Amino acid sequence: MSGDKQTSLHGLHVELGAKMVPFAGYDMPVQYPMGVLKEHLHCRAAAGLFDVSHMGQVLIRPKSGDVADAARALETLVPVDVLGLGEGRQRYGFFTNEAGGIEDDLMIANRGDHLFLVVNAACKDADFAHMQAGLGADCDLEMIEGRSLLALQGPAAEGALASLVPAATDMKFMDVAVLDWNGCELWISRSGYTGEDGYEISVPDGQAEELARALLALEAVEPIGLGARDSLRLEAGLCLYGNDIDSDTSPTEAALNWAIQKVRRTDGARAGGFPGADRILAELAGGAARKRVGLRPEGRAPMRGGTILFADETSTTPIGEVTSGGFGPTIQGPMSMGYVTAENATIGNTIYAELRGKRMAATLTKMPFTPANFKR
Repeated sequence: MSGDKQTSLHGLHVELGAKMVPFAGYDMPVQYPMGVLKEHLHCRAAAGLFDVSHMGQVLIRPKSGDVADAARALETLVPVDVLGLGEGRQRYGFFTNEAGGIEDDLMIANRGDHLFLVVNAACKDADFAHMQAGLGADCDLEMIEGRSLLALQGPAAEGALASLVPAATDMKFMDVAVLDWNGCELWISRSGYTGEDGYEISVPDGQAEELARALLALEAVEPIGLGARDSLRLEAGLCLYGNDIDSDTSPTEAALNWAIQKVRRTDGARAGGFPGADRILAELAGGAARKRVGLRPEGRAPMRGGTILFADETSTTPIGEVTSGGFGPTIQGPMSMGYVTAENATIGNTIYAELRGKRMAATLTKMPFTPANFKR
C-alpha cells in the first residue's frame, strides 16, 4: 500500500475497523466489521455512508460568463444534451473517442454560472487533460482539491441528512444544491450508485470527518465499503468503468442509448459534433453487433468477469463474455452482466457459460435486478 493516497477520512476508516485495500491509487475501505453482506442489506433497508473522495471533482467556468457557452463547449466532447440541462439539475454522460468508444462516464451538473462534473477516480487525470485540450480556449477548468465526497444511500438517507440539513428534503432525484451545514458549504446532489434514494455530498476536507461522524451517530446510518458498493451497483444494473464499459465499448453496445437525448441524435437540432458520432449515430439507428445484458445463472455459483458465454451446451463458438458478476444479497442469488451478440440478446433466452470445464445455464434478464427507489 506504500505510495497510495489517503482520503481525509482514512483515520476514521481505520478507527471503525475497516479492511483497507489499494483502489484507483488510494487506500480505501473494502469492508467494515459488519461484513459485505450485512452492509449491502443495511443500505437497502436503511442508510449507508460511503467515502467516495477518490472521485474527481471538476469545475468548468465559461470565460464569457455565460454557462451556455460552457455547455456548448462540453457538447463537443460528450453526446449529451448539456445545453438543455436546467440550473440546479444534473445528468449522466460519458466522454467518447473517435472510434465511438467510451473514455469515461461522469455526472454533469449545471450550477448556474458554471458546470460541475464528477468523474471516475482512475480516469480523472486523463479526463482533465482531455477537457483542458478540448475546452481550454473557451473555459477555465479547475480540478477541485481540498474537498471530500461522501455518498449517503438508502431509503433512510433523506431523513438522516435532513436531520442535519433540512433543505435536503426538498431535492428531487438529480437535483443539485449548495446548502449550509454549521457554516460549511455543502455541494449536494440527490443521486448515487446503488439504485436507492440518496445523496452525494462534497464537503471541505476540514469538515468531512465531523460530517461523517454526525451521520454515523444516527441509528439508521452505517459505514459501507467498496465490496458492498460493487454488489449494490451490480444489482442496480449500473456499469463499472473498466469492467462493463471501456474505450472499445460504444454507448449503444452498452445499452446506454437512453443517455443520448434526441437533440444530439440524427435530425436533432444539435446532432453529432462529438467524437465517434458517425459510429454512434449509425448504431442508434441500426443497432450494434453486440449488447450488454443481464444474466441470472442457474444454481448458486456466480459467473464472474471473464467467463465466456455460448449459445448452447455444445457450441465451441463464443457469443460473448461476462464483465461483472457476483452474488446479489437482495435477490438471494447470483447475477451477472456482460455482452452477447445481438442475435442472442433476447430477454428470456437461455445461454451457457463455461465454468470449471462445465457448461452452466443462465437466463437473459432485464436490468436492474432489483427495482430502483429514486425520489422522482
